[in-house]
Amino acid sequence: MNSSIIEDKLYDPVIAYFSMEIGLDVRIPTYSGGLGILAGDTLKSCADLGLPTVGVTLLYRQGYFRQEIDGQGWQVERPVEWDPAQYLKLHPEKIVLREIEDRDILVQAWYTLYRGTRGFQVPIFFLDTAVEGNREEDQALCSALYSGNREFRLKQEILLGIGGVKFLRALRFHNLRTFHMNEGHSSLLTVELLRENQLDLTETWDENNRWDLEAVRKQCVFTTHTPVAAGHDRFPFDQVERVLKTEIPISLLKELSGEDQLNMTTLGLNLSRFANGVAKRHGEVSKAMFPLHQIDFITNGIHTYTWVHEPFSRLFDRYAHLWREDPRYLRQAQVIPEGEIWDAHMVCKKELLRRIPDEYGFDPDCLTLGFARRAAAYKRANLLFQDPDRLLELAENSPGLQIVYAGKAHPKDDAGKAIIHDIHEKILELKGRSRKLKIIYLPDYTIDLGFVLTAGVDVWVNNPIRPYEASGTSGMKAVLNGVPNLSILDGWWVEGCIEGVTGWAIGDLDTHSELPDTERDAIDAGALYTKLEHTVIPLYYHDRDGWASVMRHAIALNASQFHTQRQMEQYVTKAYFMR
Repeated sequence: MNSSIIEDKLYDPVIAYFSMEIGLDVRIPTYSGGLGILAGDTLKSCADLGLPTVGVTLLYRQGYFRQEIDGQGWQVERPVEWDPAQYLKLHPEKIVLREIEDRDILVQAWYTLYRGTRGFQVPIFFLDTAVEGNREEDQALCSALYSGNREFRLKQEILLGIGGVKFLRALRFHNLRTFHMNEGHSSLLTVELLRENQLDLTETWDENNRWDLEAVRKQCVFTTHTPVAAGHDRFPFDQVERVLKTEIPISLLKELSGEDQLNMTTLGLNLSRFANGVAKRHGEVSKAMFPLHQIDFITNGIHTYTWVHEPFSRLFDRYAHLWREDPRYLRQAQVIPEGEIWDAHMVCKKELLRRIPDEYGFDPDCLTLGFARRAAAYKRANLLFQDPDRLLELAENSPGLQIVYAGKAHPKDDAGKAIIHDIHEKILELKGRSRKLKIIYLPDYTIDLGFVLTAGVDVWVNNPIRPYEASGTSGMKAVLNGVPNLSILDGWWVEGCIEGVTGWAIGDLDTHSELPDTERDAIDAGALYTKLEHTVIPLYYHDRDGWASVMRHAIALNASQFHTQRQMEQYVTKAYFMR
């Protein structure tokens, strides 16, 4: 019997989905942001669709980190205290991993079974080395997400890729046809598949020809999320040779990498039958970055049933009857009366305002902008403060303007931390200059806070440097709850923006790449201020029906398309069951 028994039920997955982080629940802090939450939403839709899938990731006993903002506006990282046993079950199976520095490391796995809308379950395994008998340094491999030096990161990726395949084999999941690498962090799973697919040495004198590369390619799918070269993991080959102990010769890894370092993205691309970017524009950018490879695109989505708020789910039940079967039926939201959409939104907005201390004086009737995402330099969270006097003028010449910020910077990203500090300083500078402009930075951006924010603000703002936003999914959560986007034309918004209908663009498709950064930022900030002054603010305050119409179109035209059910159906037809 090939299938594995878990909790008295047989599981026989065909697809193995590997991701360095998977975000399922705020109480299971094994995610940092968009990549992990996308992975969680993806696996949820696999369960909804009945796709025979298994998820593989690592367990992080200190989570990513809990964010505090100190009195000077600097981010402070605190470990997350959580007990895996409260939310996950420990599988009795253990394996021995010898590929890290040629010593035995015991690996166990915690798991959960995610039940989809039709009752189908997808098992998700969290590999863990905090096992009695392991060295202290090996137990620490599962201490925290994206922490430690590059060698520590390499060891984690060996654990995920090679350890993940070994664990699935130990569970007797022998009918796996597709190994899906969600980013390059899991590309070393190909090394284990190469070891499994050895050719007869008597047929060749060349050691590198011993490994059946085509057999591995037939099993693998690769998704790249990163349009920035520095975002692709690379490890020096002397470090790889010292840490990674495998039968696969370093000469073959050099050949498959095509660089003077082990590039985890090109390793995955060279050993995959299908590769994709995560939006149409990102697919084009990725093809330019990796011109030797065929790279398609499948635009990301969100798990509709996770991110919809109750007031809107009640509306959808009334006016888009089959939306729970298939989110595409949300196109029927076109018939929802504007007043009912507005009333549902105000319930969500008041829920958000309950999270904001009374002393900030936030008003439910005041136009509220939301900006919440990872605090990275290219996302330009502080672009709204490019011209503080212009921002003040916008507020003073209107009934008022409120802005809610949130987002964590990577612990080693000093530029990201400096942006958070700069926003803090600007808030203090502007605080006494206008009673009509109110701004707050909410700490510790999590799934829970994201859920409240994306539905509770009036406009979702996104202003990255083009073309560095691969896809973006927070704006998709906003439109599901009737919140239109005001965004740079990048990532998914290139596909989703119908100007003045589903939301608004900041500027046009020109990247201004020939200009210095300061001039480019000034142009984009000016476009943002102009769109707020002449379009968004007047519509909100002087044409409530027109505003509600944009909300309705955001649901009917955007939310009906940008969801993980459509995403996974495209993976099935383009990648999973095609040869």
